[in-house]
This record gives sequence, C-alpha cells and structure tokens, in this order.
Amino acid sequence: MTTVQAVMANLTAMERQVLTAVNTGGSSLSLVGSGFIVLCYLLFKELRKFSFKLVFFLALSDMCCSFFSIIGDPSKGFFCYAQGYTTHFFCVASFLWTTTIAFTLHRTVVRHKTDVEDLEPMFHLYVWGTSIVMTVIRSIGNDHRHITRLGTLCWAQAGRAGKAVHFVTFYAPLWAAILFNGITYFQVIRMLNNATRMAVGMSERAYQSDARPDMKAMSRWGYYPLILIGSWFFATVNRIHDFIEPDHKIFWLSVLDVGMAALMGLFNSIAYGLNSSVRRAIHERLDLLPESLRRWFPKSLRSSGQQQDSELIPLKVENQQ
Repeated sequence: MTTVQAVMANLTAMERQVLTAVNTGGSSLSLVGSGFIVLCYLLFKELRKFSFKLVFFLALSDMCCSFFSIIGDPSKGFFCYAQGYTTHFFCVASFLWTTTIAFTLHRTVVRHKTDVEDLEPMFHLYVWGTSIVMTVIRSIGNDHRHITRLGTLCWAQAGRAGKAVHFVTFYAPLWAAILFNGITYFQVIRMLNNATRMAVGMSERAYQSDARPDMKAMSRWGYYPLILIGSWFFATVNRIHDFIEPDHKIFWLSVLDVGMAALMGLFNSIAYGLNSSVRRAIHERLDLLPESLRRWFPKSLRSSGQQQDSELIPLKVENQQ
C-alpha cells in the first residue's frame, strides 16, 4: 500500500511553493469577500432578515474555512490538526448552508409555505451537526502517527483507507448537496417561468417590463449550483486520480484543485451576498459622503438606488391605472 509520503515525493519544492501561493492567494480573496458580507450583515440592520441570515452563516463558514486554510502549519502537529479538521468542518458547513438557502426558496416559491423562519433551529442542527459528524468520522479513519500534507492542506490519511474515508465524509455529501441544489433550483425556475408566461399572457406591456427583474433573478439562481461544481470539480477529479494512481501526481490538476477550491468563498460572496439589498444599503451610506469621495466608488454602487427605483416605476403605473 502506497503511503502519502510517496505521493508527495512526486512534487518538487518549487511545485509545493506554487501550490502554497495559489492556496494563500485564493483563500485570502475568499476571506476578504466573505468577511465583507459578514460585516455588512452586522452593520446594516435592514439586512437582518431571515433570507440574508442564511447568507450570513454561509459567509461565516466560508470565512472560517478560508482563514484556517491559510494558517495551517504541517511542521507542527497541533496546527496541522487545526487546519485539517477545522477546514474540513467549515467547508462542509459552507455547502450545507447552500442547501438550506435552496430549500427555503423552494419551500416559499414552489410549496407556498410561510413557516421557513420557524425552521431555523433545524437548519443549525442539520448544518453544524452534520459537519461535526463528518469531521469526527474522518478523524477516526486517519492515522495520526503520519502527519503530512497533500498539496497545501494538512492531512493525516492512512493510505487508501484514509483517502476513502475522506471521500465519503466530504465529497459524497458535497455532490449530494450539488444534486439537491440543482434539482431544487430547476423546480423553482420552472415554476416561476410558467407563472411569468401565464401572467404576461394575461397582462399588458406594463407587467412585461415589471417581470424583467424576476427574470434576472431566475437566471442568477441558475448559476448557484455551478459555484459548487466549479469550485470542487477539479478537486474531485484529483482525489479520484490520486486514489487510482497514487504514485502519479498531475501538477496542473493540483493547481486547479487548490485554486478553485480556495476561491469558493469569493464565488459565494459575489453570488449570494452582493444582491440588490446589499448594494442599496451601501448606496444609502455612500450618499452621506461628500461627492469628492463618492466618485471613487464603482458606478454600480453609486447608481444602485436609482436602478431599484426604476424597477418599481412600472408597478406604480399599473397600480394607478
């Protein structure tokens, strides 16, 4: 049975430095992006709604996952455990929070239920409880006498058995979450598409222009499952390849593996966090600044309030008629 040390022997010192730089750079971007969403939630009271609270916990998980991905030190046993297990815990929690967002949207839009806020304790039990169980099971399948690192992360795997446990406790629930999110968003988008067609067919042009923001939202929801796929596709392929051919390491695949996984927090913060409510809250604060300072900010932030008003104009006209 080939050991992890033999696998790492195929990587040169330069290749390890490259992977470390890629991981640190990507994780730093994710840390900043997810930290920004957490900060917005804490500072702006109007964002403290149930839907954005789920985004807050998603960003918090991403922030912790990115932080521990950066600080791990394989030369020290304690810090190696800290990186390996806390990164595993918070990364699992991250993609599980995306399933609660998908479930909430499906329950509200498709099933027309209004009790989603009552399910918050169950969401926490489901996310944190599952993350703890997956992390504990992974620790049982590891050989702590042989601490090393795979790529830029700290692992304690005992050959094929340890790799199999890692795959079962991380990649299996990950792709189950991807499948659940894909099916859920497909049902939501299909129902809203059907409702929009029926409404447009029964309404005048004023409603057609009013439906455009909904169509933008639907197209955005379709990209949510792709975030997890894009972030973890190369990592999954790399784990499978490493399990089948442990003596042959593909460096470019490892770079894509580490880089895309490290950027997951940044992708989530952009897709889930930077919505119209966040931009509007930032815009309202920017209005308090002098014009000489406001011009340094992107136009998308300075004009978001005006865009939001323009989206409401058709609705007002329709109500007046």
